[in-house]
Amino acid sequence: MAKVEINNDRVRMIYRELLTLCRPFIQKDELVKLRKAFEMVIQFHRPTWEETGEEYIYHSLNVAKVALQEINLGIPSVICALLHNVVDDKQIKYNDIKAQFGDEIAIILDGYTRLSEISTEKISVHSENFRRLYLSLVKDIRVILIKLAHRLQDLRNFEQLPEEKREKFLQEVNHIYIPIAHRLGLYGIKSELEELWLMHTHPDVYNSISRKIQASRTKQKVFIQDFVKPVEKQLFKHKFEFDIKGRPKSIHSIWRKMKQQNVEFEEVYDLFAVRIIVDSKKNKEKADCWRVYSIVTDIYQPNPKRLRDWISSPKASGYESLHTTVIGQNGKWVEVQIRTARMDEIAEQGLAAHWRYKEGGAKKEQEAWMNRIRDVIENPDPEKSERKNFSKIELYSDKIFIFTPEGDLKKLPNGATILDFAYDIHTSVGDMCSGAKVNGRIVPIRYVLQNGDKVEVITSKNQRPKLDWLNFVVTSKAKNKIKRSIKEEKYQEAEIGKEILRRKLRNRKIQFSDTIIDKLIKQYKLKSSVDLYYLIAIEKIDLSDIKKTINETGSEDPKQIDKEQGSQQQATKNKQEDQKSFMLIDDSIDHLDYELARCCNPISGDAVFGFITIGKGITIHRINCPNARQLLSRYDYRVIDVKWRQADDTKTYLTTIHVSGNDELGILSNITQVISNDLRVNMVSVNIDSRNDGKFIGNFKVSVKDTKHLEMITNKIMKVKGVKRATRTDMDI
Repeated sequence: MAKVEINNDRVRMIYRELLTLCRPFIQKDELVKLRKAFEMVIQFHRPTWEETGEEYIYHSLNVAKVALQEINLGIPSVICALLHNVVDDKQIKYNDIKAQFGDEIAIILDGYTRLSEISTEKISVHSENFRRLYLSLVKDIRVILIKLAHRLQDLRNFEQLPEEKREKFLQEVNHIYIPIAHRLGLYGIKSELEELWLMHTHPDVYNSISRKIQASRTKQKVFIQDFVKPVEKQLFKHKFEFDIKGRPKSIHSIWRKMKQQNVEFEEVYDLFAVRIIVDSKKNKEKADCWRVYSIVTDIYQPNPKRLRDWISSPKASGYESLHTTVIGQNGKWVEVQIRTARMDEIAEQGLAAHWRYKEGGAKKEQEAWMNRIRDVIENPDPEKSERKNFSKIELYSDKIFIFTPEGDLKKLPNGATILDFAYDIHTSVGDMCSGAKVNGRIVPIRYVLQNGDKVEVITSKNQRPKLDWLNFVVTSKAKNKIKRSIKEEKYQEAEIGKEILRRKLRNRKIQFSDTIIDKLIKQYKLKSSVDLYYLIAIEKIDLSDIKKTINETGSEDPKQIDKEQGSQQQATKNKQEDQKSFMLIDDSIDHLDYELARCCNPISGDAVFGFITIGKGITIHRINCPNARQLLSRYDYRVIDVKWRQADDTKTYLTTIHVSGNDELGILSNITQVISNDLRVNMVSVNIDSRNDGKFIGNFKVSVKDTKHLEMITNKIMKVKGVKRATRTDMDI
């Protein structure tokens, strides 16, 4: 790449500052790469820069400075920070970076791009899973650290951010980068991020607390001086070399305490913090810190519940200190932090204290350093960190994180399929899953998901769990639910098969008995009656084939039973010969359970069919029922022919008549007069709605004998003045 002439004084100044910061430890070959990266950034942003005057280059340079100066990252990270927003797959591609800067830089920038593409709308709900997703997606932990530098620079220049990005960046800072800075011991950066976040998310709260702190600054200074004097006197007396720093708590810290304790600013009991830093030899550090603690607590009454000993058990970030809260003058609480000079240096920089040199060290040492950072980010518990001698990249190599269309995050094992994801959402979603859209592309249910995929499950009412699904799902949750669904379906089908067999035997005047069932099980070499009923339901066993078995049951011989029938039964059989293939709908149908479907409310005279259900016997539906098409096409083997028995004047059926027309005075009274008085029809319920346009709609639930009776009623209603329409409806009011 040709050298780019730099005419902007500010750009030259920032670049020189960067070089000055790098000079103590930069290698000659690294200097060449750094210059090349700088020139690439200048070239990439030149068109926008020259057209609009926007100084995008300052952002890249300042992110690099934050990474170097405040997070203590090395030259490879500085180069990546410079190049973090130049890979766009148009002007500059991944392979261009790899060719010019090598694999290390290319891998970091590729990971940075992948993190930038993640949708974080629901990060507040799934913050822990997002941190795990970040760790599992990136091969190099420096990606996250450069992102941390980037977000810090973004918040320092918040007003320059596009409005559509501000909310997203604030969410990321709060739920990802503040916890990461805290866990790594970057307390200066953590504190600044918290203050900037509060300033931009709750400006009224921030300004209010800030004004109160400013208003009492003089009093605070006097208070801290008075608090420190007796402590200094005793420390001098015991010949300690020390330094004492006093300050009010940060605005964010005070705000958090106000929320946690549900108190006003004036009621926060520990607004002040005093840090005592002693010079001490390595082998006397702990003893000296506890001696200082003893001196402080001899002067001021401590709160024993507020003692924090991070000297005996340092934090995962390496933080060592004694914290206690004591009652100062006028009954005000003061937090006191006690540590040595060495501890204070680590406390200020945390794990970052020596990163720069680790990053430039041997590969093995560098990997150990990055694994240590990764472990601390994921797990702040020092005891757990000590017990684990593996990195989080290994821990999460068998996990993937998948987004729902709404931005929710699901954790699944590596190798999980669309079907695993569907069952993780809900059993019914899994049962009906027929495919999915992954990142906008339609894929089958066997598709193996990749980390960070956005998945929208496609379902179908005609889909049902299949046995072969067990061959490719990997989660135990999916496997168990598929097995359960198949088993439940088998039992449901078996119930239907049992009812079919029972009806077949009844038609042949044969008593349903265990003897017959046992013979059929033995004949077809089955394990149980459930298997028999299931095979009958799915038509794997033809009922006509069981005639021989039935005839061999002796006492159950149909011929013998026929001879024992009386003349009255024979006469009934002859009378109904023309209806032998139909079930007659009547209250006296030989103890057969049936009910009229509520979805279509059939009445005598309607064209109907019977449907064998589970647990409810037979349901009667109209041929034009809204559910008829599905029932007849999917479950034709459960459909039986039915007929209405000749109309009986004492038998009535409930149905609803939908009436609409002009909302005239007395029209409701006129309609009910026709129904109740003129026609002597029982009216069960009425529902009327008057509309603003002068019209009305109403539903009248009535008892009718049959379809002819219903037609007569609707014709009479139509003759009422103002009625425009009167029709039967399936609506059940």
